[in-house]
Amino acid sequence: MSLISPDDVHNQLLVSRVHPPDWVNPQPSDRYDLVVLGAGTAGLVVAAGAAGLGIGLKVALIEKHLMGGDCLNVGCVPSKCMIRSSRVVAEMRDARSFGVIPPDTIEVDFPAVMERMRQLRAGISENDSADRFKKLGVDVFLGEASFLDRDRIQVGDRVLNFKKAVIATGARARDPEIPGLAEAGYLTNETVFSLTDRPRRLAVIGGGAIGCELAQTFQRLGCEVMLFHKHARLLDREDPDAAELLQQVFLEEGIRVILNCNIDQVRSSPEGKVIDANGESFVVDEILVGAGRAPNVEGLNLEAVGVNYDRKGVKVNDYLQTTNPRIYAAGDICMDWKYTHAADAAARIVIKNALFSPFGFGRSKLSSLTMPWVTYTDPEIAHVGIYESDDAELIKITLDKVDRAIADGETNGFIKLLHRTGSDEILGATIVARHAGEMISEITTAIVGKRGLNTLSTVIHPYPTQAEMIKKAADAYRRKLLTPTSRKLLGLLTKFS
Repeated sequence: MSLISPDDVHNQLLVSRVHPPDWVNPQPSDRYDLVVLGAGTAGLVVAAGAAGLGIGLKVALIEKHLMGGDCLNVGCVPSKCMIRSSRVVAEMRDARSFGVIPPDTIEVDFPAVMERMRQLRAGISENDSADRFKKLGVDVFLGEASFLDRDRIQVGDRVLNFKKAVIATGARARDPEIPGLAEAGYLTNETVFSLTDRPRRLAVIGGGAIGCELAQTFQRLGCEVMLFHKHARLLDREDPDAAELLQQVFLEEGIRVILNCNIDQVRSSPEGKVIDANGESFVVDEILVGAGRAPNVEGLNLEAVGVNYDRKGVKVNDYLQTTNPRIYAAGDICMDWKYTHAADAAARIVIKNALFSPFGFGRSKLSSLTMPWVTYTDPEIAHVGIYESDDAELIKITLDKVDRAIADGETNGFIKLLHRTGSDEILGATIVARHAGEMISEITTAIVGKRGLNTLSTVIHPYPTQAEMIKKAADAYRRKLLTPTSRKLLGLLTKFS
């Protein structure tokens, strides 16, 4: 049975790299300096980083399913491939406003879209392959891991002795408690990318980042999408103006958005799957659930090594140590930030703290990270730092004031930049733009480097670019420093110069 469907040439190549069917687990070393459980982003970075230090550490990496984890197989990579295809559809649809006559009918070859995704995913998989990590000097074990006691882990018929261990087993889509849903059948991020036929009517449950990204993607690819969300607005943890803008875009694109939604039950009928919610019945062909994540702790026997966990995941301190100081954790298994780049950053903390700071000197903290994130809708919503607060002043620049955005026909967006009251210190920012994810790093760099708006105002931005709105925001701060008296003096100097 194939580990991922469909069983075509692209997925066969993927599996041959990230879970080779002929793989033979190596004979374990007498004792490993570090054993990593889980070969998603966090686990791969820890294993590669520790093995690549050049100090002769013995490192083992254990994976029971597909190396690369969610990001490669059922997350970032496949979703962004599909998003790119869906953006082509949107550009064709809007071509007339640019003086280009689009075809009367835009035909989407959905099977070809999905095959492109599988082909690209298989190509990228080489970076996460078992063979690559073997060549890096990591002992790769494929199979289910379970702690035996304080310094031993079992994988199949192999027993690994370890000095320290890292739990990086990630999380999965949480099973929603909706009566009848399991019986009717539903998709998650772990199964939706295996589709080969386009569902005509698709319900998406969950208006968070995953739900919003996939709802817009499938609508653009030709599905009739209904988006069900239990809160009063989409992306309810995001900036309200950004969420409202995106919601309006969704409505304009034909997505039916049902907010404040209480789903009573799901049932099957000859017409399709029926969702009873808010006093109405909605008939669809497929249901995609994008709400909630559950930690992968089953079978690890964490009790044997004194590692505490709950329904949210493994408990860690600010140094990413579990309740067993010899065992660390990183990534979705223990963090609220469930992003690939967050797992990467946490893995680097683990390498430093587990291997170089055993006595507490010079340890790095998770709380010290400045973490940006992006919702990859169109427009994208990117954020870093705080949202609006009483201790911060707000500067807002809209994209319709930016020449490149006007030329691109992409004026639906803005930057909100927050700085400390009475200071140019940047506290946070939200950017809504077609490529907001590419722009947020400039703000993140400024925050990490402790550079304020005065510095940003001196940075020369190429003209014309949409990132120029960052400089416009910094210039707006500088103008605020001018008092009525200084404005009057400047006016007199200009007059007599």
